[in-house]
Amino acid sequence: MEQINRRKFLGVAAAAGAGIALAPTVALGSVKKIAPIVLSDTDRPALLGGPKAHPGRFPAWPVYDGAEEQALIDALKTGRWGRLDGRITPKFEEEYAKMMGMKSSLAVANGTTALYTMLGAVGVGPGDEVIIPVYTFVATYNVVVLNYALPILVDTDIDTFQIDPQKMEQAITPATKVLMPVHMGGLPANLDRIVPLAQRRNLTLIEDACQAPGSEWRGKKVGSYGIGGAFSFQSTKNLNSGEGGAITSNDEAFIETCYAFHNQGQGRRRTDTSFNPGEAGTRASNGRITEFQGAILLEQLIRQQAQDRRRRQNIEYLNKLFSEIPGITPAKLYDGVTNVSYHLYMFRYDKNHFAGMSRARFLEALRAEGVPSDAGYGDLNRSPYVTGLANNRHYLKIYGEKTMKEWMERNHCPQNDKLTSEESLWFFQTMFLGSTRDMDQIAEAVRKIQKNASQLRN
Repeated sequence: MEQINRRKFLGVAAAAGAGIALAPTVALGSVKKIAPIVLSDTDRPALLGGPKAHPGRFPAWPVYDGAEEQALIDALKTGRWGRLDGRITPKFEEEYAKMMGMKSSLAVANGTTALYTMLGAVGVGPGDEVIIPVYTFVATYNVVVLNYALPILVDTDIDTFQIDPQKMEQAITPATKVLMPVHMGGLPANLDRIVPLAQRRNLTLIEDACQAPGSEWRGKKVGSYGIGGAFSFQSTKNLNSGEGGAITSNDEAFIETCYAFHNQGQGRRRTDTSFNPGEAGTRASNGRITEFQGAILLEQLIRQQAQDRRRRQNIEYLNKLFSEIPGITPAKLYDGVTNVSYHLYMFRYDKNHFAGMSRARFLEALRAEGVPSDAGYGDLNRSPYVTGLANNRHYLKIYGEKTMKEWMERNHCPQNDKLTSEESLWFFQTMFLGSTRDMDQIAEAVRKIQKNASQLRN
């Protein structure tokens, strides 16, 4: 047997001291080359006792300073706290319309109110059908049902997380009145397909852009392609006033109709100050915003463009990192997208590249690494909240048992079922206000999980 010299012995000893274990070998007549196996704590997932890939904190939300504080104090001191006699909300509406490149905007109580108001303004009611995506927040469904119209849920383009335009067209019937796509996560839906479809079939197009203030399709802001667009300023949104929303439109007559609908039927330019019934239409609501929300929004508006730039830069960087990790696929952007105001980072998880580890276990491992994440929206078409509509006594009275049974069958969405049950994952917009180091650590967390997937799998 060959004698191991002193230099080789010292090298082996040094390797062992550095945390490198030596693979055992069997020598038959000679000493074989020793293969080092690196055992590093940094490679061990947090769920298995290793350190977190992201041990720090992501940026807090909301972002504010003395400017918002002073704006609230100024609003307080005016003594005019409601929009009917205030001066702050009209200023925000002017600035928001300017930012959106639109003729008009109307600030309202929240994004749901924006959608409900627009459906009311175009006269949606019993007997009408409104086509919406199945992959969306439940508010998109709720506003249709509040008008006793029939919500038609359309399947998802799984690559983009957006409504499938081809299946949207297939869902149109003589009862269809409105197409209402959602720009999910801030990523625009395929407006090159949807706008001509609405024009060709003589249907009203309303954009649910609640998650997409500032996103663009071919150089124009979303919310400007239909008769109106809805935006949300709820506490998680990129433009935040706790609660709040807006309608945008280039049709000033439509905005005035919306104003009356959200103000108990009373028009903006009303001269009669008595407590008489409304002047426009035959039904309305109260969806007014307060001056306090308007004051915060004016200050938050100043921050938005810089915040959006930071999010885009970080997301572009993370996309490059993820392109090197098989099994992680970010949501695809359509060719017409020219700007994205990311509200969510949506991506797909393929367990086949993670030793068959379930999405639930992957999420658990990711969160343990200090990376907040979520599975996202579920299968809205299968939820008891939605399917229960088929037995709602008011809907049975309006549409009949046969129509409601057919409605249940029309809401079959196999691509969305696959996406929501196995693949969809989200990161949140606040994470992307951080640094490129944060992005490196997110990617490192995923690599650690993938490398140790067989051990983590449950």
